[in-house]
Amino acid sequence: MAIPRFRRSALSLMLRYFMAVCLADVCAYGQGYFTQQEVRVPGLPMLMARSHDPGDVLLTSLDILLNNKGVCCGKDSALEDSAEKADPSSLRDVATKLQGRHLLSDGRPIMVTATYIDPQAVNAGLLIATLREKHALLLAWNGHLYICYGVTYREDYDADGGVMVTILTFLLIDPRYSDSRRQIVFDRASDDWGKVQGMVWLSSSPQ
Repeated sequence: MAIPRFRRSALSLMLRYFMAVCLADVCAYGQGYFTQQEVRVPGLPMLMARSHDPGDVLLTSLDILLNNKGVCCGKDSALEDSAEKADPSSLRDVATKLQGRHLLSDGRPIMVTATYIDPQAVNAGLLIATLREKHALLLAWNGHLYICYGVTYREDYDADGGVMVTILTFLLIDPRYSDSRRQIVFDRASDDWGKVQGMVWLSSSPQ
């Protein structure tokens, strides 16, 4: 049976509206809907490790995160000795070595906060809030160190206004490279979260 012209027109408008909404990353389903979003930390230093040695990669990663030569991690910096003593294969050890009171080259004290986050304790809401505050994190995956500078995520809403946040991808920097290999994406749908060894939240402040 042929569809009347006015019904075809209305159906066409409905389909076009639905596609426009979905292309804007806001799609309705049942009595709920979801949005897909992204957050990134801009302006991180474009530093590359002098070698692929894990110790060099760790020092460069800390340089990128703290972005303060007096604090880390070159000669006479506050964290020079502690960072070199840290085991780059253990983020827990890295956090332990860096945590606490340190002295700048001129004797002024600083307090370094280094918090290790177990892979099973990574919280989507707190991670997104941290990145929104322009604070990148250190991440260990498959035996390598990366800078987590952003995520893409999905917010699912139900009919009562409840929301569930799901991380879709982690946007990473590989400090070993300066070319196209520098930008890495960890996809929760296809990559093995079991190979992630944790994250470290790091900051420093005058004491």
